Amino acid sequence: MQYYDCMKVLTIRGVSKRLAEALEREKRRRGASLNQTVLDVLSDRLGVGDAGPRRNGLARLSGTWSVDEARQFDQAIASADRIDDELWR
Repeated sequence: MQYYDCMKVLTIRGVSKRLAEALEREKRRRGASLNQTVLDVLSDRLGVGDAGPRRNGLARLSGTWSVDEARQFDQAIASADRIDDELWR
């Protein structure tokens, strides 16, 4: 976590019981204070933490199909686009 010359102090009101319990679990999991846990979770989620933006790991798969593979896939799922009139009567 980076510290700056001027730090803002925030008070958060209206924390639901469910959120408070989730934060408490995360605090215990991380072995950190509640304040540090909240700062880390917010930083990570907003992409301003040391790790940068959170990723789901799927970017490496993006754009890996050839034009032919994409055409084959579209053909394979084309039947899912058809409406079965019998089912909708």
